[in-house]
Amino acid sequence: MLKKLRVALAWIFWVGITLLFLDFTGTLHAYLGWMAKVQFLPAVLALNVGVIVALVLLTLVFGRVYCSVICPLGVFQDGISWLRAHRSKKPFIYRKGMKALRYGVWALFVIALVAGVHVFVTLLAPYSAYGRMVQNFLQPIYLWCNNLLATLSERAGSYTFYDKEVWLRSLPTFIVALVTLIVVGFLAFKGGRTYCNDVCPVGTTLSFLSRFAMFRPVIDHDKCKHCRACELHCKAQCIDIGKDHEMIDYSRCVDCFNCLEQCKFGALEYKYAWSATKNAKNVALEPENTVSATNNAENVALEEKEPKSRRAFMTGTALAVGAAALKGVEARAQEAAKKTDGGFANVLPKQAPKRVTPITPPGSKSVKSFYQHCTACQLCVAECPNDVLRPSGRLDYLMQPEMSFEKGFCRPECTRCAELCPTGAIQKITKEEKTQYHVGTAGVNVDLCLEATGKSPCGKCAEVCPTGAIAMVQQGETRRPAVAEEICIGCGKCEYLCPVRPISAITVNGKGHHI
Repeated sequence: MLKKLRVALAWIFWVGITLLFLDFTGTLHAYLGWMAKVQFLPAVLALNVGVIVALVLLTLVFGRVYCSVICPLGVFQDGISWLRAHRSKKPFIYRKGMKALRYGVWALFVIALVAGVHVFVTLLAPYSAYGRMVQNFLQPIYLWCNNLLATLSERAGSYTFYDKEVWLRSLPTFIVALVTLIVVGFLAFKGGRTYCNDVCPVGTTLSFLSRFAMFRPVIDHDKCKHCRACELHCKAQCIDIGKDHEMIDYSRCVDCFNCLEQCKFGALEYKYAWSATKNAKNVALEPENTVSATNNAENVALEEKEPKSRRAFMTGTALAVGAAALKGVEARAQEAAKKTDGGFANVLPKQAPKRVTPITPPGSKSVKSFYQHCTACQLCVAECPNDVLRPSGRLDYLMQPEMSFEKGFCRPECTRCAELCPTGAIQKITKEEKTQYHVGTAGVNVDLCLEATGKSPCGKCAEVCPTGAIAMVQQGETRRPAVAEEICIGCGKCEYLCPVRPISAITVNGKGHHI
């Protein structure tokens, strides 16, 4: 019953968070947005004390159920482990945790978080890593299916669905997501929760608390027959059953309850453990010399050697599939960019200009504040209805969102990203408050401007500016746009609708402070 309950809750969280990243209409956020806000690292960065205290108490009472129920990357690894169990029939066996790697990564993670080196933080954050995989691999498939339905419904005279462009937002982020998928998937297939227990900084943080959990799987030494069924099905590889000892490493146990299900003698029970007598066979700490030479020999015999050819085949296949997917995405993006003007001339696609300062969304107090709190989960990127947000390719802000206006502009009435952000990097604001945020300032390149160079009458930027910050002023025989910087809010509408291509004659540069 405990395992069924755990699996049901895990499915609810995993499906809910996945749909949250896939839904481009914003409809589901009202119902599922809280699932993103109860993730551990976003709660820490948002200083959400209530969620942090709740997760700490949850771990102290029930153990690391966060890792097996709430964390989407953890549930994803459980799915890979399930495939392994049903395909290879290869058992898990106890192994000592890699302490040096585990605590070394955790220490570097904390130092990077405090020092503001967010490239390292965003690479390892489990919720963000899962979000990037969904946004880069599942969302395109979801959008293609949506577009197919849009085409079919349109032919039937219905407009229930509408078409969404599928395009590659960031090649570096795509590559990172692909590598993450391959590494995490491989580790989960080979060793179950290896990533959680040896790499993930959130898992390591919770492990400090889980060894003192009130309720834990406890072995009854009198009933244990040393059949090792629990050990061979423990995907955390934290149960060691020897000829003369039984031990559970509670710092690595994620409370999946596989062991309870497999024990046929009633020797394992999930129960109140604070009053239990301390026993050297059941301590939470990892043993150093408890495994006998005979047991080691048995473990080696049980662990089948995977043929190198098979391993090479799997790796090569994964890389080939990734390369083919990337090629297909780029081809669709290039084809979609070839729009025609009246059927006579190809219109060059817009290109992003070089911006001195990146533009961060309205609701972020400043560029520095935004990037200090952002975990690069890509939720705002996946849900932006105007295709304004995309992952940055700059090394100092790698994978963290920035605004650019090749595909659209930031509509003054849209506050979707502020409603979605689970970390507080984008604070929740109203439509009226959004106009108070000056995220950037438009600047004119007179050498490219059609009106300023006398090539053609234009004035498009002044016509479309929602705040009236741009005016056409006479200078000699020509006119040119003049920008009132104190009024410009940096929405990018002028840059997006400027007819000059591939680089617009008017470019928005970010502002360090927005209010």
